[in-house]
Amino acid sequence: MTGAGGPRPRVVAAIDQGTTSTRCLLFGRDGTIVGSAQEEHRQFTPRPGWVEHDAVEIWDRTAQVTAGALEAAGLDGSAVVAVGITNQRETTVVWDPATGEPLAPAIVWQDTRTAGLAAELDAAVGADRLRELTGLPAATYFSGPKLRWLLDHEEGLRDRARAGRAVFGTVESWLVWKLTGGAVHRTDATNASRTLMMDLGKLRWSEELLEALGVPGRMLPEIAPASHPEAWGATAADGPFGCRIPIAGVIGDQQAALLGQLRRRPGEAKCTYGTGAFLLMHTGTEAVASKAGLLTTVAYSDAAGVEYALEGSVAVAGSLVQWLRDQLGFAESAAEVERLALQVEDSGGAVIVPAFSGLFAPWWRSDARGVICGLTRHTDRRHLARAAIEASAFQVREVIEAMRADAGHAPGELRVDGGMTVSGLLLAFQADLLGIPVVRPRCVETTALGAAVAAGLAVGFWESETELAGALEEDARFEPAMSDAERDERLAAWSKAVERSLGWV
Repeated sequence: MTGAGGPRPRVVAAIDQGTTSTRCLLFGRDGTIVGSAQEEHRQFTPRPGWVEHDAVEIWDRTAQVTAGALEAAGLDGSAVVAVGITNQRETTVVWDPATGEPLAPAIVWQDTRTAGLAAELDAAVGADRLRELTGLPAATYFSGPKLRWLLDHEEGLRDRARAGRAVFGTVESWLVWKLTGGAVHRTDATNASRTLMMDLGKLRWSEELLEALGVPGRMLPEIAPASHPEAWGATAADGPFGCRIPIAGVIGDQQAALLGQLRRRPGEAKCTYGTGAFLLMHTGTEAVASKAGLLTTVAYSDAAGVEYALEGSVAVAGSLVQWLRDQLGFAESAAEVERLALQVEDSGGAVIVPAFSGLFAPWWRSDARGVICGLTRHTDRRHLARAAIEASAFQVREVIEAMRADAGHAPGELRVDGGMTVSGLLLAFQADLLGIPVVRPRCVETTALGAAVAAGLAVGFWESETELAGALEEDARFEPAMSDAERDERLAAWSKAVERSLGWV
């Protein structure tokens, strides 16, 4: 608690709802974290390629971590000036607006059951037209086909949707709806741009795409700016914060990390290593079309306008280490996987391509599946642990090369964040593969920080995001040390392994 007579802290609360856990972090004016809490939620995989969440469990965890962060800081809700929300994108929730009960399991962004629907959309609209409207390819990644699948397979859901008795949202919409006591049904442009249903240039739902997908428009949330003092309503007085607080920032997790890294000038880039790995390069107020397998996406929006980015998405990064830990029983923790990997000098020729749900950028191959190549009798779990960590770096290298093709240049250094960046082995290997420095800031919680910035800017808690530059001072810099010959050899082995992952489905 604040000492007697001392100044009462004022904080911005950031709810970071991710693929495997939910967190709440409280940020002070200097960008330091004054309280936090985190809870995991379950992953359901009822069939191969299917990944689901329980939306009620996600809400329960959100309420728990909100209370936990306030308790850790010795504060109550009245100290919070604004709430920011950042979320796993594309994960699809459908619920009854009268009761607040989900009408089906949430279909997670990693889920691949919609491969056939994505192909149908591609054929109906045309790949070029789809990219022109949305900046996206037809892929299982995005939420529009997931919503269509639910409408087709959940009995009575389409009739309910037409009657206004079923509504859709990605996770941020679900949390805003719950936090406001059902008063607000909105999404922001960063999340809406990931649905295959939003016109990227007009920032509104496309009637052409809704018709092609067979989605009733009345079930969709209103699109609002990511940062706005009034668009998102306020938390309910009987909710987790215990009082009414403006929800002033709502932004998809990777765009939040770009904002949290203070990358708001054209050409600036960051990579977040979490469940997946996501590289975004800011392109300013222009939506740049990609010819190299990247996504064109909204980076940020507020009352002043909209900013865009190019994005390369890797489906499986940290979740591969989690798979070794949980499904294969390699270790008790991710840190132990790293300790195993450090016991050997290299992977012994082993290469893992973790295409559990297909390959995302720059391949966009839903027919790919995971493979382990290059095994010999010499291979043991230490080599596989190292190969698992190296897999993220190989995939990010492919995305960097796609950005070089689209933009004509690669970044001079790579700014990184996310849970995997605690791994010095990963970051050193990433620098080796890229041939450029990799820089980890002092605050690696840039996704949550970005949500806080979006909310704090909206209510005047900060005048500019540059006030937080001190929180992003350099913590570690990894310089490349690998020879060109070794790099070429390792990349050639990776390319051969990727080829062997294709065409399994």
